[in-house]
Amino acid sequence: MLIGIDLGTSTCKIIAVDADGAVVAKASRDYPMINLRPGWAEQEPHLWWSATDEAMTELAASLPGKGAEVRGIGLCGQMHGLTALDADDEVIRPAILWNDQRAAPQCDALTERAGGLEELLRMTRNRMLPGFTGGKILWLREHEPEHYERMASLLNPKDYLRLRMTGRHVTEVSDASGTGLFDVERRQWSEELLEIADIDLSLLPEVVESTEVTGTLLPELARRWGLPEGTPVVGGGGDAVIQTTAMGLIDEGEAGFTIGTAGIVAGGLTRCPDNPGGRVQVSCGNEPGRWHIMGVSLSAGGALQWLRDSLSRLDTQHPFTFDRLVEAAQEVEPGSRGLLFLPYLLGERSPHVAPDATACLVGLSQFHHVGHIARAVVEGVLMNMREILEICVAAGLQTDRIVASGGATNHPMWLQTLADVLNREVVTATGATEGGAYGAALAAGVGAGVWPDLPTALGRLQVEQTLTPNPAAAEQYERTFAAHRRLHEAQQEVRELLATVGGGS
Repeated sequence: MLIGIDLGTSTCKIIAVDADGAVVAKASRDYPMINLRPGWAEQEPHLWWSATDEAMTELAASLPGKGAEVRGIGLCGQMHGLTALDADDEVIRPAILWNDQRAAPQCDALTERAGGLEELLRMTRNRMLPGFTGGKILWLREHEPEHYERMASLLNPKDYLRLRMTGRHVTEVSDASGTGLFDVERRQWSEELLEIADIDLSLLPEVVESTEVTGTLLPELARRWGLPEGTPVVGGGGDAVIQTTAMGLIDEGEAGFTIGTAGIVAGGLTRCPDNPGGRVQVSCGNEPGRWHIMGVSLSAGGALQWLRDSLSRLDTQHPFTFDRLVEAAQEVEPGSRGLLFLPYLLGERSPHVAPDATACLVGLSQFHHVGHIARAVVEGVLMNMREILEICVAAGLQTDRIVASGGATNHPMWLQTLADVLNREVVTATGATEGGAYGAALAAGVGAGVWPDLPTALGRLQVEQTLTPNPAAAEQYERTFAAHRRLHEAQQEVRELLATVGGGS
């Protein structure tokens, strides 16, 4: 039995997988986000841990033998977050999350100090994006020097769980890639960039490959959860990367669309790609000798969640649900009667590096109702992801097949609309709906010796659904996409004018 723990943006999800790769149990717990200002996103790490502890206790109790057959635990989680710890490993302040945009000025300044974008790309293969950990460190030093001086170490979110589980400060190559401080080609911290940024290497954790054992479960936790003493805890992966792995995409030739809170277009490569202009993110893959290329839109399923939450405030006795919104959207013809939605509710990372970008609805008339708006949100998210796919293809990603996953794909309308927007066949695979937790469990199996490597573990995946595009809808979306891809630039001047009069963020 193997366990995968996925510390997401809003939920800790834990699954147990048997030696055949079948999911045999699952449990989850939610936790809130803190939004003190527009563009800020934080969470309390102690809530991550309490959610993990509660979900793990529930899951272990439901397993055959109450967890005695567990052979390994793998971790995955939201990337880029800054968890600052003091010398006693106590949390100094709430963690600053992946979708927080406050560090944009620090990222620009560091890029300039590095000698410009091309020099930065030479060192790390990536831009220093506002969501990345590196910019957050510099923001903390500049704006909260008292916290920065106390900081003895820092970890990304899933690795804070690892610290609580094993007592060790360790990350793995895919999550380290998302800090902006990692030499992705050489799979090690970029000492050159750290020196330029004046960041002490001692603040950063040890880095291992994703399938390596990083420590064993502390005895008191093993007893509390009913797991064997010495249960190995394996590296795992950053959620965006190991989610792609869970879809079976570690070699070239396939592209994955993950539609969760964020939208990820990604695939595996057997070489470290160049990244001209830094328009995509390049990470180490979860298997040695493999890399990962992706573009991330900050609002995907999260955009529909925003609409749901906004409407629910109107009637707290009968709150809207995702199912109600999707049902309303399904009643509307593709194209939403000329209504376009640009999903930049949190700024944007891809297809545009635009932390100050905003969302918009264009084409609204008296003939539109909530169903049109809901469908326009879904269509806008997926057309934005199509634009990201084009960038990834230009950077070297091959797309012989499209594999979809993520929480939103539990609704058939999302999957069918994706096939129509891309005008391509789309498939889902075994385990993909379990997301990064499934990939983490497979990595744990490799680390624990259940399988010799990830390709062997992934050989158990099978296609579950195949969706083909509707020709009429695909033709409609081809016309709509031409308008969508011009929308960001077209509304830029108006957004800037609004900002000057106090109407922007």
